[in-house]
Amino acid sequence: MNNISVLVKSLICGLGLNLGMSVTAYALPLEKIQLPDGFSIELYADNVKNARQMALGDNGTLFVGSRRAGNVYALIDSNKDNQADQQIILAKDLFLPSGLTFHDGDLYVAEVDKIWRYNDIENSLPTIPKPELVYDKLPNKAHHGWKNIKFGPDGKLYIPIGAPCNVCDDPLPYSSILALDIETKQTTTIAQGVRNSVGFDFHPKTGELWFTDNGRDMMGDDLPDDELNRVSQEGQHFGFPYVHNADIKDPEFYDAEKAKLNTPPELNLGAHVAALGMEFYLGKQFPAEYQGSIFIAQHGSWNRSSKVGYRVMQVVLDGNKIKDYLPFATGWLQGEQSWGRPVAVLTMPDGALLVSDDAADAIYRISYQPD
Repeated sequence: MNNISVLVKSLICGLGLNLGMSVTAYALPLEKIQLPDGFSIELYADNVKNARQMALGDNGTLFVGSRRAGNVYALIDSNKDNQADQQIILAKDLFLPSGLTFHDGDLYVAEVDKIWRYNDIENSLPTIPKPELVYDKLPNKAHHGWKNIKFGPDGKLYIPIGAPCNVCDDPLPYSSILALDIETKQTTTIAQGVRNSVGFDFHPKTGELWFTDNGRDMMGDDLPDDELNRVSQEGQHFGFPYVHNADIKDPEFYDAEKAKLNTPPELNLGAHVAALGMEFYLGKQFPAEYQGSIFIAQHGSWNRSSKVGYRVMQVVLDGNKIKDYLPFATGWLQGEQSWGRPVAVLTMPDGALLVSDDAADAIYRISYQPD
């Protein structure tokens, strides 16, 4: 966001809050977003500080996590005009509560080291129910400690545990994805050798877990790629920290025997693009060529000599076979200046796609209307 936009936003912010206005709409250059023909983008919600993972309640409440802000939000579109008009802050000052999910009427929120549950939350609002501690045995290191969470087809809660470093060989549960039985509190290691996954989903037909993984830094501008991976067997190893992508040896930790454990990625996504939230598109609004595709939010590079990412990509599938990898929404990066950073995607009941942006404090709605 340029300095003028920031100034405009700050000047009108107080008025906007008092008048119920959308203040970010004055500052965010949505006209710069490039989409395929027939698609359009609009603001669903603004002033959602540091918006990260999203989850939709049964009654249409949009729940949103944050990272640095430490907040958890409930957004309500009371007049059903595809724009949130009420924001409730459910929690403040949490430990990087980036991830949350909605399951059987309850909201689950992930701090770095704890999982909380807000029981029957939509029927309680605007009263905020007292959260119940579900699990408190997660590591408490902040580095790559924020996480997305989601329930799987098996009814277990899936929780990534990132590496507490750029590259290191710390023991499990670091660098893994766990499945938590919320009743017994038992965990299962679903995947290991995973540096930092901040987005995953389950294949709508096979039920297999697919996830994004951020590659390590400090190996230059073009190595290694971020990855899109598929878990075909419980406990699979995906190479970190010994080997990256299919066969790139780590300069510090390469071990020939341990590298044999590596499961190559289904797709290399590009180095430093910071692939985060992903979802299989199961909506009916978009044309046929988008059905069953994976949408991936790329947060964008932070230490590459020329910036990459800052976009939403489409992965076209035929079963488990990847047919194409295409830009879907671009324009948050203008030259070397970025005004937004996509984090997560979420398909709405009408088939529109929401995209959260933790830099612009916004949530966008992408919809399709044929000519």
